[in-house]
Amino acid sequence: MTARRTTAPALALALALLLLVLGGAGQARAVGYRYWSFWDLTGGKWTYATQGPSTARPSDGDVQGFRFAVSEDSQHAVQPRGERGFAAICARTPAQQGKKRVALVIDPGTATDAPSGERPPSPRTACARVAPDASTAEALATVAKPLRYDTNALLCAIAGYPRTGCGEPVAVGGPTATARPHALEPAHHGPSVGVLAGAAAVAVLGAAAVWQARRRKG
Repeated sequence: MTARRTTAPALALALALLLLVLGGAGQARAVGYRYWSFWDLTGGKWTYATQGPSTARPSDGDVQGFRFAVSEDSQHAVQPRGERGFAAICARTPAQQGKKRVALVIDPGTATDAPSGERPPSPRTACARVAPDASTAEALATVAKPLRYDTNALLCAIAGYPRTGCGEPVAVGGPTATARPHALEPAHHGPSVGVLAGAAAVAVLGAAAVWQARRRKG
């Protein structure tokens, strides 16, 4: 009887701790970030870029896209809209010896994603003709100035939009966070750190409860 009374409160405490941790993890996932995401067109489909525009070196004939929106992470980022064919985008930009052409899709998003007091421009496409070793950022600068970056080289504005802000956290059905978006971080799968921590806490407290019960019984 004593062992049962001792074990029950410990397990109840473990369960409460797990619910607390899982609740916190759920709230963290409900926070998004307002920023320009960067995309590559691969096999006719948009894929989230694994490099930043300042380090990516597109080849002649590549199509790359930018989309301004509120996104939770790379798994849930919103893709660029509009024309995505290289031939159509660069139809009026003939090839030139010693240059490469990069098709760019620039989508400033919707009014829902716009910062307070700002209105997004219309989506557009552009064909940048640049040096063979030019980065995506250099290609973008030839067709969509002014560009604005923060001190961590995160792209903050294209063609002056938005006027202010850079990857600020936005509540999406949850509380505001202070972390910056990891726009270039690959998507992660599997259980979160919070879930693993909660499970570990339950295991530790459960084992302690069993040990205590056996000790009292002995």
